Amino acid sequence: MKNLLNDIEKCIICKAHLPLRPRPVVTADVSSKIVIIGQAPGTRVHQSGIPWNDQSGKKLRQWLGVTDEQFYNTKNFAIIPMGFCYPGKAKTGDLPPRPECAPQWHKPLFDRMPNVELVILIGAYAQNYYLKDKKTLTERVGDYKTYLPKYFPIPHPSPTNRFWRAKNPWFEELIVSDLQEMVKELITN
Repeated sequence: MKNLLNDIEKCIICKAHLPLRPRPVVTADVSSKIVIIGQAPGTRVHQSGIPWNDQSGKKLRQWLGVTDEQFYNTKNFAIIPMGFCYPGKAKTGDLPPRPECAPQWHKPLFDRMPNVELVILIGAYAQNYYLKDKKTLTERVGDYKTYLPKYFPIPHPSPTNRFWRAKNPWFEELIVSDLQEMVKELITN
């Protein structure tokens, strides 16, 4: 795993397409139990090199019901975005994750994590890549039980996604508690 993470750290396959220097942000351990697959680092995460070190991360940890210490413990969580580097700014939010990362690095990472029991798919990019069905994000989140025990689809916790959360209060009212229960069971065993 250490060699693979070193290779990822040196990755430059999409360098020509990035607005900032490549700085892959990924964490994993051979004993990771839960994998979080999000979109791509934002500028704050790019600067710090710490995944989910922003407002989205605060909301995500709240949804998961974990402390910072639990979240950043790689024995609990591997954090593998769809795009490992900051992709650049769009009109609203950031550009989509670069398409090179997931096909290049996800399988080798999963191959080295035999203890993974749950993969949390955050947002449409991760869900479209792994679930390959014709459902919308809202349908997947509402039907999350059909993807268990392997996958748990959730919306992106970004402040820019507040409109989705306002239109779909059932997610935080009904589903977050199930997510917290699953996470608690996996990281305390």
